[in-house]
Order: sequence, then C-alpha cells, then structure tokens
Amino acid sequence: MLAIQVLLIVVVLVVGVVLVRSTAGARHQAVRRLLLAALVALAVASILVPTAVTAAANVVGVGRGADLLLYGLVIAFLGFVVSSYRRARHLEETVTELARRLALDEAPPPEQARHREGDGPAGS
Repeated sequence: MLAIQVLLIVVVLVVGVVLVRSTAGARHQAVRRLLLAALVALAVASILVPTAVTAAANVVGVGRGADLLLYGLVIAFLGFVVSSYRRARHLEETVTELARRLALDEAPPPEQARHREGDGPAGS
C-alpha cells in the first residue's frame, strides 16, 4: 500500500467520525450514519483499487473514474447546499418565533401601558 493511500484512508476515516458525531433526531441520524458508512467504504475501496472506479465509470458511460468522482462530488455538494439552506431557514424561523415570544413576555400589561401613556409630557 502506498503512503498516499494510507494518508487518504486516515483522512476519510477522521472526516467520517467527525460527521457521525451529531445531535439530530434518532431516525435522521441513523440514516445519515448508514449513508456515511457507505461513503467511507466506497472511498476506502476507491483508494485501494483505483481501477475499480474507472471500471464503474465505464459501466455508467463516463470515460474516466476521476470524472465519475467529480460528478459524485458535485451532486454531494449540491445536497450539502440544499441541506444547509433548509437548516438556516429553519433556524431563522426559530429565532423569529423566539424574538416574538420574548417581546410579548417582556411587554408591560395593557393596564400599565395605558397608565404610562398618561404620564408623558403630553398629559401634564
């Protein structure tokens, strides 16, 4: 085994472990872990047997294995972008809801608000 293969396998495994450590819901986390395990297995296999990627590329009609990997990475990146957008949108909605709730919780009762309106300079 070449040194670059060992390095790439270590990097793939470390990234896999970091991605598995999440606090999402149990079902979502289980699916993500299964997909990640499959990705790690495929990454290690493609490092150990690079000709297999070229053979797989030829089977699906792509000329080179590197092109097939690039296409896969583009698809994965787009999935990441969509997932990040959805997560950010959900967080924005949560922050808005919390800000509204906080504003209502800290607002004075209507009786105090009416009483304060009469205490201003216009009421003197």
